[in-house]
Amino acid sequence: MALNFELDAHDTRILAELQADARLTMAELGRRVHLSQPAVTERVRKLEAAGVITGYRATVDLGRLGYGIRALIRIGRAEYARVVKLIQQTPECINAYNVTGEDSWVLEIAVIDVAHLDAVVSKFCLLTETATSIILNPAREHQPMLPPRREDVKPPIRKVTDA
Repeated sequence: MALNFELDAHDTRILAELQADARLTMAELGRRVHLSQPAVTERVRKLEAAGVITGYRATVDLGRLGYGIRALIRIGRAEYARVVKLIQQTPECINAYNVTGEDSWVLEIAVIDVAHLDAVVSKFCLLTETATSIILNPAREHQPMLPPRREDVKPPIRKVTDA
């Protein structure tokens, strides 16, 4: 879905700053992006109204909350409504994606231990085949995203063959 306005350098900087720390005051945000507080407040409201900024949330350390294991569950073909209902009934499910490819769903879950993992996975096994991977170490999470720039997209490297 395209925006009905162009994002300028100030908007892009505002997005970067808020993704790094959504608790910034409008005064501090304005200082960081070199705009007045009223100007930055208006721009943030515009980004919210356009649906670019969809919310603000705290990032928590799941391990410190007592969740010792994070895992991905890949779910095969199953009735869409049944999977959605089970996801909604599973508080351990952090993220759920309906995807293309061999699997129909990919879920990210957080559980206390292996027994808890088995209990959660078993619920989904009743619907269809599943495959589970325990997350050992996240290499990247919560990557800040800015508007794409066509000039940053590099064409794939193609092997030249002799004819």
